[in-house]
Amino acid sequence: MIRTKLPLIALMLLTSLTMFAQEEEKKEEEKKFSFTGSVDAYYRANLNAPNDEASVAPGSSFANLPGFALGMANLVVSYEGEKVGFVADLVYGPRGEDATFLSPFLRPGGSSNIVNQLYAYWNVSESVKLTFGNFNTFLGYEVISPTANFNYSTSYLFSYGPFSHTGLKADFTLSEDFSLMLAIMNPTDATEFNPTGNYAFGAQLGYSGQFLNFLADDGAYEIDFTGGFDVTDSFFLGINAALYDNDDIGFAGVALYPQLATSDTFKIGLRGEYFVETGDFGAIGTGDEDSSVFAATLSANIKIGDLTIIPELRLDSSSDEFFLDKDLDAQKSLSSFVLAAVYSF
Repeated sequence: MIRTKLPLIALMLLTSLTMFAQEEEKKEEEKKFSFTGSVDAYYRANLNAPNDEASVAPGSSFANLPGFALGMANLVVSYEGEKVGFVADLVYGPRGEDATFLSPFLRPGGSSNIVNQLYAYWNVSESVKLTFGNFNTFLGYEVISPTANFNYSTSYLFSYGPFSHTGLKADFTLSEDFSLMLAIMNPTDATEFNPTGNYAFGAQLGYSGQFLNFLADDGAYEIDFTGGFDVTDSFFLGINAALYDNDDIGFAGVALYPQLATSDTFKIGLRGEYFVETGDFGAIGTGDEDSSVFAATLSANIKIGDLTIIPELRLDSSSDEFFLDKDLDAQKSLSSFVLAAVYSF
């Protein structure tokens, strides 16, 4: 009688283990899909200029609307497989529209102005990864999503470098410390299709969190360094420097990002940036050659769960009369205040 029951018990145990393994495998597959994103809004006021003109703002991107204003809703759907995966990153709202500013002009009536990133990738091996599609730029310290920036307003270096690229890039892990990226892409900011038949080439050499970037695009080129150092456990110093040249017209600049964490829920930091045009590039907006601007932005990050409150004071000081005072007369400086709320999920 005992011998008769043993095969039955073994069969039941094997069946249970098989079902358990299938359930675990199913759970693992389900975990590979993720749905993340953020929403943000802000209040902005000039301290020495009128607040009823949307054009009276720093010459950098985003956070430039007066009064209570919207940032964007960012929805990211991704799948991470053992070898392959994809990312679909969608943006809605003024910040998202500014980030995809060329889409309505390249293809009027299209819907690609909501696409921030859209790419698939293949992990060819443990040391080689190929990415195909539209991805945010590899140059610069700051990014489009406010969840990854310490300051809510953005720098001049970020604003006048490229935002995104469409093409094919290959990432190589050379060693524990060294990495290399090579890319062939459409012309800068042509993220929907190639309107010229020309292509841009990019490269990035990384060493222990420090990155030297290069972009060549139809006769123009940009060299960019992005990095940072943990000076102490609570003090971090970020660095960004760049040079862009296109037939003696371009820009150059450097920005430092010292940040101090006083607790798990509070950080304070300063972005100090010097930005200069070479030739009549038109970034600062004076129309004069070789105009420059110094911008200092003092920001705090206050964490409340998944919500980050960011108050900041910003002073932009130009070599020429680029800004307007309260009487709408030209002046060389602009001081402003921003209070932002950024929720990530």
